[in-house]
Amino acid sequence: MKCFERLVRDFIISSLPDTLDPLQFAYRPNRSTDDAISHLLHTSLTHLDTRRGNYVKMLFIDYSSAFNTVIPSTLTTKLEHLGLSSSMCQWISNFLTGRPQAVRMGGHVSASTTLSTGAPQGCVLSPLLYSLYTYDCVATTSSTTIIKFADDTVVVGLISDNNETAYLKEIRNLENWCQRNNLLLNVSKTKELIVDFSTKQERNYQTPVINECPVERVDSFKYLGVHITQDLSWSCHINTVVKKARQRLYHLRRLRDFQLPSKVLRNFYSCTIESILAGNILTWFGNSTMQDRRALQRVVRSAERTIRSELPDLHSIYSRRCWTKARKIVKDLSHPNNRLFSLLRSGKRFRSLKTNTERLRRSFFPQAIRSLNHNHTTTQY
Repeated sequence: MKCFERLVRDFIISSLPDTLDPLQFAYRPNRSTDDAISHLLHTSLTHLDTRRGNYVKMLFIDYSSAFNTVIPSTLTTKLEHLGLSSSMCQWISNFLTGRPQAVRMGGHVSASTTLSTGAPQGCVLSPLLYSLYTYDCVATTSSTTIIKFADDTVVVGLISDNNETAYLKEIRNLENWCQRNNLLLNVSKTKELIVDFSTKQERNYQTPVINECPVERVDSFKYLGVHITQDLSWSCHINTVVKKARQRLYHLRRLRDFQLPSKVLRNFYSCTIESILAGNILTWFGNSTMQDRRALQRVVRSAERTIRSELPDLHSIYSRRCWTKARKIVKDLSHPNNRLFSLLRSGKRFRSLKTNTERLRRSFFPQAIRSLNHNHTTTQY
């Protein structure tokens, strides 16, 4: 059945325009959590860089059992609007309705019940169907943005002149959209983060209210595996990463004590330690402090002493991934950040992004453009 589901999934994807829901970064080719976080940070930093007194509000949305609340009839209506054939829409409706379900515990099995709501967990088609179900959940004003990675959603409000009207209106629109589409917002897990670098102005921030409940304001939030703080510094995230990686060093030493080959130890390091240290590295490494970088590199050196072999340093990994990701974005015309890479008249170099602060200059997209220009790869595009 899963093989057939993959065929249906590929057919649906081939029938959809590449420009559909560009800020949905999940289940799309050449998209990842790196893209979602980088877009969020660049949108925020650009606004903060533009004018003194600007600030950014991020509302991290949490849904209650998002996949389980999909209404098949609503989904098929949306699929028809997207141009899928009536026979395909009917097949999807039949696939999602009338599904028997029972619970087995040991040798006991509960009575069966029939479900006609939701996309089944673990199904090949479910992630794609959910992303299509939410394709019309988009921002309605130029000063707000809704970024999605599957059901991880963040509403970004770009606030100027202390005017939060558009941001609060966007939250109400999202609440109404959820009611129309049978999605339940979990207010207790929905959090708001404010990024404001202005020290001279006293703010009277307005607290958003969802379902008549005020949303909690936090100083940091873990979004797609990365700890984002209100000052957009990365010490909190890096400290967490270093602590987790050091715990894995114990297992590396134990494997060395069993006299396993160096190649096996290097593979173990790459899979269990380097993957932690370099997770989403494109989004945070550029703005990390030298102190934080030294803490990361100490973990690498400890692993080198254990394996007795040289390992790639994190700066090299960052530079290589930065260049690779930039090339992919340039080639992908449907990528929402492709517009940031514009060639100069010579056709050999890309136009540098205007930055007023070191924080924006060291973020991913300005760094990526400098990487492409430094490596003289633009003649290929």
